Amino acid sequence: MPQASPELSSSVKLKYVKLGYQYLVNHILTLLLIPIMVGVLIEVLRLGPDEILNLWNSLHFDLVQILCSSFLIIFAATVYFMSKPRSIYLVDYACYKPPVMLRVPFATFMEHARLVLSSQPKSVEFQTRILERSGLGEETCLPLTIHYIPPRPTMEAARDEAQLVIFSAMDSLLNKTGLKPKDIDILIVNCSIFSPTPSLSAMVINKYKMRSNIKSFNLSGMGCSAGLISIDLARDLLQVHPNSNAVVVSTEIITPNCYQGNQRAMLVPNCLFRMGGAAILLTNRRWEHRRAKYRLVHVVRTHKGADDKAYRCVMEEEDPEGKVGISLSKDLMVIAGEALKTNITTTGPLVLPASEQLLFLLTLIGRKIFKQNWKPYIPDFKLAFEHFCIHAGGRAVIDELQQNLQLSAEHVEASRMALHRFGNTSSSSLWYELSYIEAKGRMKKGDRIWQIAFGSGFKCNSAIWKCNRSIEPPRDGPWLDCIHRYPVHIPEVVKL
Repeated sequence: MPQASPELSSSVKLKYVKLGYQYLVNHILTLLLIPIMVGVLIEVLRLGPDEILNLWNSLHFDLVQILCSSFLIIFAATVYFMSKPRSIYLVDYACYKPPVMLRVPFATFMEHARLVLSSQPKSVEFQTRILERSGLGEETCLPLTIHYIPPRPTMEAARDEAQLVIFSAMDSLLNKTGLKPKDIDILIVNCSIFSPTPSLSAMVINKYKMRSNIKSFNLSGMGCSAGLISIDLARDLLQVHPNSNAVVVSTEIITPNCYQGNQRAMLVPNCLFRMGGAAILLTNRRWEHRRAKYRLVHVVRTHKGADDKAYRCVMEEEDPEGKVGISLSKDLMVIAGEALKTNITTTGPLVLPASEQLLFLLTLIGRKIFKQNWKPYIPDFKLAFEHFCIHAGGRAVIDELQQNLQLSAEHVEASRMALHRFGNTSSSSLWYELSYIEAKGRMKKGDRIWQIAFGSGFKCNSAIWKCNRSIEPPRDGPWLDCIHRYPVHIPEVVKL
């Protein structure tokens, strides 16, 4: 029988050494307490019944001391439970699925681009190259008004799109959860670009005839990470309003985002952004934990807006011809990487096992004291999470995070497949990814999920969830008719 190569043998040994180290550090308290408990148990067994009785009788109890001790214990327990943050549960959520009639295959998109930009062949060629490398598939959708030649991005058309997306997601959520509109105590709607008057949250309240004392919020201009900002806001509100339900609606209305100029930095969003939206039900009612899907563990927010480059890297502005669009800076990925580093520096101590934190600390000390050229240690976040939902902002975003966090292809599968099937749906993309994991039957009780999103400003936000119960593949949802076809192979370049 052939012997294993020295490289393979050493790598296997190193693997077992690392596993042993992780087990030792993560269970150090248990390993220390077991010998102590065994020693105490042996000493107790060596004592006879008479000796134990004499020891008990030798103890003197004073009634006042007993009462004072009992009061202090009860008082401390009361303070602890009163100050303990309320658990926030995600009962369920629903994602909007656009109708087939709004589908935009590559051929249709490029034909429209050639007709709208007939005098700008270089701009058409640029969009072709972006689309070929985008990671999008043939079934992504755009609103009806953008199917016109030329597009008609009117206020009325934007409202129609908002009503279609938001009301469809809300109807699905209410149907899945059995929630009545009158039972909603908090409503948060986030949409970055389209911010009409009355607000989108007012539009929802009017449609579903919600209570007059509902606490409603409308977030705009906060980019693709606004969904997790809304979750954070809902969490804070649920901490101070007991026995309440909060509904978060995350979407991006594409109609006003349609750029009809020829500036390359502004043409990129046209190639990536597509229709989408999600409605999420959160609650702090304890009895809901049995049917809730997830429990919110942490939300970590990072804002790099103090830096001028970070602030301007995603900017809505006019081009030289006065046409409004979203301009994406060439430095976007570098800035996103810096924001991610800051975010995981805060997230790491909250979620990583002690073994990874110790290695990171020792490496940091070594770099500071001994050698600056030491390679920094990247913590293994795969030890902290079973599932990763990375904002499907584009293939480059997913590639960068996969490399930086040293993730496998399976860990980023949900993000890549959501981008392929639905495109960049902005703040709602995380929920299409979570729905993909559920549709594949991979979500089990106790699994931990890390949602990561980026947004203009520049922001990097994280939400950590823990699965309350094993989740069976749903009988509805955006992946129902196509999950059997995924995952699909996505080539580096799709020739158009």
